[in-house]
Amino acid sequence: MTDGTPIRALRWMAEGHEYFVACLKAVDDADLLGPTALPGWTGRHLLSHVGHNARALARLAHWAETGEETPMYTSPSARVEEIEAGADWPVGRLRDFVAEEQERLSAALGGIDGERWQASVVTAQGRTVPAATIPWLRCREVWIHACDLPGGGDFAAFPEDFTDALIADALVRRRGAQSLAVSVRATDREPADGTVSEDGGDGAASETVVEGPAADLARWLTRGTASQALRTGSGAPLPELPAWL
Repeated sequence: MTDGTPIRALRWMAEGHEYFVACLKAVDDADLLGPTALPGWTGRHLLSHVGHNARALARLAHWAETGEETPMYTSPSARVEEIEAGADWPVGRLRDFVAEEQERLSAALGGIDGERWQASVVTAQGRTVPAATIPWLRCREVWIHACDLPGGGDFAAFPEDFTDALIADALVRRRGAQSLAVSVRATDREPADGTVSEDGGDGAASETVVEGPAADLARWLTRGTASQALRTGSGAPLPELPAWL
């Protein structure tokens, strides 16, 4: 971060949007009427969510820039209501919506100067975070949801530095909110026996250590989907993971 500006996260956000759009272009309109990797969501639900998420995060960017309190959503039910309303739109409109709202979000983030990146905003989950967190919140949405599209993307296509940051973020959340006693070891990183955790340590003795390629670890930690490449150090089955966010 330079002068408070989250340079890496802004780069990951832009690259993630490009990846999402590339994956979306490979999906026929008819397939977006059917299911996605997310239970109960069609492709139109997914596009509505991705577009409305950008719009909601732009509200936080406005809050950070101006000091005017503009929450992501006007009520606890507003997020779901927006997604459901957008899911009824034609697919063509939803494709355009995703691109247009990303442009608006990028413009809104561009209005934040170095000092204002440290302004406090409140996420939809009620967490108070610095505005510098906003690009990271968008990164997770576009990269991961690209893999939720019908026949969508692959975690292995993510930039390595983003994948490592995603693993660390997921571990922090699962250990904190869910008290999950897990550490992970990415076997395709240097050093090969290094465990990824929020403190950079090797994990407590009581923790289950899960080993495997970084992309597979990221997919498992965020989506609960385990590949055959993952294993525990003890040979025991992988822990069952509740919903991440």
